[in-house]
Amino acid sequence: MNKRKMSKLNRKEWLAGILFLLPNLAGFLVFTAFPVIMGFYISLTDYTGFGDMNFVGLSNYARMFSDSSFRIALQNNLFYTLTCVPLTLLCSLLLALMLNRKLYGGHIFQTLYFFPNLTSMVAIGCVWLQLFESKNGPVNQMLRNIGISDPPKWFWGTSTALLTIVIVVVWKQAGYYMIMFLGGLKNINPELYEAAKIDGAGAWGAFRHITWPMLSPTTFMVTILTFIASFQVFDIINVTTEGGPGRSTQVLVMRIYQEAFKYGRMGYGSAIGYFLFLIIFIITAIQWYGQRKWVVE
Repeated sequence: MNKRKMSKLNRKEWLAGILFLLPNLAGFLVFTAFPVIMGFYISLTDYTGFGDMNFVGLSNYARMFSDSSFRIALQNNLFYTLTCVPLTLLCSLLLALMLNRKLYGGHIFQTLYFFPNLTSMVAIGCVWLQLFESKNGPVNQMLRNIGISDPPKWFWGTSTALLTIVIVVVWKQAGYYMIMFLGGLKNINPELYEAAKIDGAGAWGAFRHITWPMLSPTTFMVTILTFIASFQVFDIINVTTEGGPGRSTQVLVMRIYQEAFKYGRMGYGSAIGYFLFLIIFIITAIQWYGQRKWVVE
């Protein structure tokens, strides 16, 4: 085949590749790239959803740090992340270790633990609102029956509302990440445990020197996913507390929603959104860099 035919064939393959990519590329440009660029431009204006956009530069970003509601939302988000992420990792790992053993009916329990993840967060929030109802809810009724005269107020207490949301979220998503850890456990060579047993290692020694290091790639991925999800939490808060009581469950996405769509400050809401993107990007970058030191290839 001469060079002219080769060149013609390469052009046809290149054109065919472009045509295959064109629908997806068009969707990306219209529904992702353009909104991202437009959203950043809106964050530099005083746009309210109606009328003209007046360019205000970085004033929306400067305003965030003097806004007490923003600072409280950021603190609540950090607290939520630092509690929800470790608890999710711990619970999902413990479930995976338990179900990795040859137990009778293990697949049934695996399905039951995973089932909450198939249910919408809105439905779960409505159910847990009834369970944790402070006066006549079944949880507090049970606590009173065992002698606790003043049970927690759960969603209705300023000191307990955010922790209650953490409990509900961990309960919902632990089964999903349990499946990931189970996949990682299945990939560990059983001969490693046999060799460790011969060397006299107990259950804790085998977990510390074999299971945990070999699970580090799975742990890294679960950590990334839970960190990102924790900074994007919104639906469960919107359904249960709407940011209250007071501002005890205000988080960054809730502030974006309220500023942009409730108060009509689209520019300021967009600025908070891009600040949130920056936080997620920095944390993810740090985790990707740190994986070199503790993730076993």
